[in-house]
Amino acid sequence: MPSLQVEIVTAERIVFTGEATAVVVPGSEGQLGILPFHAPLMTSLAPGELIVRNENQETVMAVSGGFIEVRPDRVIILADQAERAEEIDIERALAARKRAEERVGKEEFDAARTEAALRRALIRLQVAERLKERRARAGSR
Repeated sequence: MPSLQVEIVTAERIVFTGEATAVVVPGSEGQLGILPFHAPLMTSLAPGELIVRNENQETVMAVSGGFIEVRPDRVIILADQAERAEEIDIERALAARKRAEERVGKEEFDAARTEAALRRALIRLQVAERLKERRARAGSR
């Protein structure tokens, strides 16, 4: 089966490097599915869930934005922030969500930054919850 070489990096680290049969990313214009031999493309990423599939295995991450470059045999993602689902500290994400929710609508806080923080926390929680669901389904097989 044809595959893509995938690299996902942030300013701090290499988050993922490896082969994939498909990549699903939150593009700025909507969700994008990337398969081998995809047309060349460069676009920005929206905050959301990023999935790297290699046959029956999935690596799921939360990203907070960035850029993606797609070539027929390669995908390069330069993410502002990226965390694998298993790395997400749920307690920390819950605390961040609570802080952001408390700041919403208060004049002394920048509304755009507060909404972005809330969105990041919600995405991290969503990705962590989906990992728990996948593990529960795998354990019941």
